[in-house]
Amino acid sequence: MKVSTKGRYAIIIMIELAKNYKNETFLSLSEIAEKNNLSLKYLEKIITLLNKEDFFITSRGSIGGYKLKYSPDKYKMINILKAAEKDIEPIQCIENNSYCKNKTNCSIFAFWNGLSKAINNYLENTTLQDYI
Repeated sequence: MKVSTKGRYAIIIMIELAKNYKNETFLSLSEIAEKNNLSLKYLEKIITLLNKEDFFITSRGSIGGYKLKYSPDKYKMINILKAAEKDIEPIQCIENNSYCKNKTNCSIFAFWNGLSKAINNYLENTTLQDYI
């Protein structure tokens, strides 16, 4: 599995928000971009994907920004990556709704399936809390 820039930046955004969780203030994307030397325009695209998952409380205005809606231990890394990447399987034949006519006779399908389970298990059992 190769995580794209979208996935990496999504995790950075969420970890920064997790670090700010106990503060009363909102964290702006420009603060996150500046602190991590990232493109604000690109973060704006990613925050839209994450916002569809109801991860945040948002506020507009000069002191606006984002806050996590729940405590950092409630955010599994698998959900963050799936919000950004859509699919996180190591190979296409493992993806949901994938049809492969050779799946039942494939000598290496078990390997890819095992790798997928290991990755998903790790991501399912890892939260933002683990990284703040």
